[in-house]
Amino acid sequence: METIATRLAILPFPEIDPVIFTIGPLAVRWYGLAYVAGILLGWLYARRILQKTELWRNGTPALTPAQLDDFLLWAAGGIVLGGRLGYILFYDIEAVLENPIRAIEIWNGGMSFHGGLLGTTLAMIVFARKHAIAVWSLFDLVAAVVPIGLFFGRLANFINGELWGRLTSMPWAVVFPTGGPFPRHPSQLYEAALEGILLLAVLAYFVYRRKALKGPGLVTGIFTCGYAASRIFVEFFREPDPQLGYLFGGWLTMGMLLSAPLALAGIWAILRARRAAVAAT
Repeated sequence: METIATRLAILPFPEIDPVIFTIGPLAVRWYGLAYVAGILLGWLYARRILQKTELWRNGTPALTPAQLDDFLLWAAGGIVLGGRLGYILFYDIEAVLENPIRAIEIWNGGMSFHGGLLGTTLAMIVFARKHAIAVWSLFDLVAAVVPIGLFFGRLANFINGELWGRLTSMPWAVVFPTGGPFPRHPSQLYEAALEGILLLAVLAYFVYRRKALKGPGLVTGIFTCGYAASRIFVEFFREPDPQLGYLFGGWLTMGMLLSAPLALAGIWAILRARRAAVAAT
């Protein structure tokens, strides 16, 4: 049924089924495809970076293409397991304690970036020690390609009609099927643009133009600060998770709270990389 709010929304919500197709009981969803696309395209981009030996200190990449191929499964496991556990712990712990089966119901809530980051970080540390790889250089390589996955993930959030923004009268507002009859900020697209496209471009500039991979930890610090700043900014337009609401003052959200330490960690990583570069000269 058309409402005044629907007519005011210049950007109508696209009628895209979250399920691409089904094969018997198996449903292939855009959300799952987004993860696959992000991981595979990130892997291809990382291989391209490894091939550019001039980008690395002493012309020697931190790991071989074969080692990167082996790490792909480790990264996927860290993203999925960490992302799901992070969402449960940060956003949905009470509901899971009441109904433990909800822990595997990804369609009821989904994934947490911060949890996925922790899971992937642990996977990188273990993998680097196992294969005698410089851990900060592995961090840098992964950080340079992560925005690809963030971009596809936020597009999938938009297609699913989840994690929508706050009410607004902006002409590009969207009336989401699950967000009530009023227009809202398409905050998923804001995040896709900032955390995905813009951050990827910034990191590519530092990798290719400033040769930042020669200073282990610098790319990681830039990524971490860039993500934290983008996420905190978009949180002012994004509706907080209903089970949590605002944590303080009608403005502080869990996304902001989790991103603030990331910003501090990013600053520390940048300063550490700069001190190491000075000491090496």
